[in-house]
Amino acid sequence: MKMRRFTPEPLILMATMIAIIIGMTLAVDPAPAQAQSLIDSVDSSSTVVSTPSAQPDLTYVRPTAKIKLRNYLFDTFGPYPIVGAGFAGAINQGKNSPPEWKQGAAAYSQRFGSTFGIAGVTTTTRYALAQAFKEDTLYYRCECKGVFPRFRHALVSTFTSRRGQDGHRVFSFPALVSPYAGTMTAVYAWYPSRYDAKDGFRMGNYSLLGYAAGNVALEFLYSGPHSWLSRMHLNNSRRGPSASSQP
Repeated sequence: MKMRRFTPEPLILMATMIAIIIGMTLAVDPAPAQAQSLIDSVDSSSTVVSTPSAQPDLTYVRPTAKIKLRNYLFDTFGPYPIVGAGFAGAINQGKNSPPEWKQGAAAYSQRFGSTFGIAGVTTTTRYALAQAFKEDTLYYRCECKGVFPRFRHALVSTFTSRRGQDGHRVFSFPALVSPYAGTMTAVYAWYPSRYDAKDGFRMGNYSLLGYAAGNVALEFLYSGPHSWLSRMHLNNSRRGPSASSQP
């Protein structure tokens, strides 16, 4: 009888969330803008000029190639995938999953490398296909208000991306395919031979679910342009031309 194995993808998400929360506690928010008064000594009149409040402005600004590269490197080799792979590797070590890898330091390294490799292939596929399709797959927080509209926006963003200078939303083939590219690569490249495409598809479903949950975290846990979270997707903290723009 075929053994059921423990899948690490949800654990990657949990570790990522923990790292995000820790990073947020280290965030330093900018001081709020202060109103200034300009006094005209000729006509004795005063004019008060107010700068916009320090709110995250969400008007779309297309990222440069440099920003895309920095995000790719951070998402692939940054602290979050490393912590997630370490945490998932430890859990799988305790569960002895897959059992063919046995126990010991070498086995833990293999499990750590497997989880890290899946995440790396997934991220690389997403960014490479996005470049080929001329899409922007970075996450942008909702300009709407309310828990349910923002939650819906985060879920919709899992399957969509931005395109063009105006950033109009389109269905994203790279976002849909990349989670399965990572798990299928693992199944056929380094997992034991008893694993097949059905296992890769099942694992990919968990990976896609984890990506959706990560978008929810980006939507609700953002804490300013200087937080670690904002560095995951740098356009989250960009200021647009109008602070009062609405979708």
